[in-house]
Amino acid sequence: MIKNIINGIKAYFGAFGLISKLGLWKYFTIPILISFITGIIFLGLSWFLSDPLGALIAKAWIWEWGSETFGVISKYLSIFLILAIGLVLYKHIVMALSAPFMSPVSEKVEAHLLNHQNHSHRNTTFREQLMRGIRINIRNLLRELVFVIPLVVLSFIPVIGIVATILIFLVQAYYVGFGNMDYTMERHFTYKESIDFVKRHRGMAIGNGIVFMAMLFIPVLGFIITLPISVVAASTETIKILDKEGIFSTETSSQTSKIAKE
Repeated sequence: MIKNIINGIKAYFGAFGLISKLGLWKYFTIPILISFITGIIFLGLSWFLSDPLGALIAKAWIWEWGSETFGVISKYLSIFLILAIGLVLYKHIVMALSAPFMSPVSEKVEAHLLNHQNHSHRNTTFREQLMRGIRINIRNLLRELVFVIPLVVLSFIPVIGIVATILIFLVQAYYVGFGNMDYTMERHFTYKESIDFVKRHRGMAIGNGIVFMAMLFIPVLGFIITLPISVVAASTETIKILDKEGIFSTETSSQTSKIAKE
């Protein structure tokens, strides 16, 4: 697990250079636009909704004494809740809508790493890639919220809150890494097979997601560069694992057998 987490993180070191080497920046124009617009919308919503939500939370304090202090705390609490849930939603919306644009990027990385070896894989359309991206990210979003919402509540308890906050970060990292890996897996695995694959290599997903989450906190620039670099990093490491497990040779053998029968 620890080794895979480290490998997922190390994959970022050569990602930027690989993007430039393969001329991949042109594929990121629309995803970057989607990411930037979605990020601005969620930041705006957190600003405008913080006061109403804070006032609603403040009503839970029924005593006169300390009401003013609790009102201030409630406002900051509302901002934290909106940002925490908004960040979860933001990631999955961007990753789902970007799926048709990220799959070709992953395919080019795969061709480069395998030295353009010929092997068969599932050929999917723009619509199929989009629908799979939406399906994967809705599934991950629901599961992530099941873990994150209780952890957000626990994060306000002294001492326990430190552990809860770390777990919130790691849970989000796992699911975002899952999404980045699926841009490669969708060519080789079915929906269920992809889920099983990530479960076996959850360390790699967490490692990829840790850097993704950290980069999002870079003002403005984080919304622009995070997705391209993280997708290339996830693709390189996923392809290495697939190659090590013999997936590509299996696919080539299957294609050869099919041609022989014909």
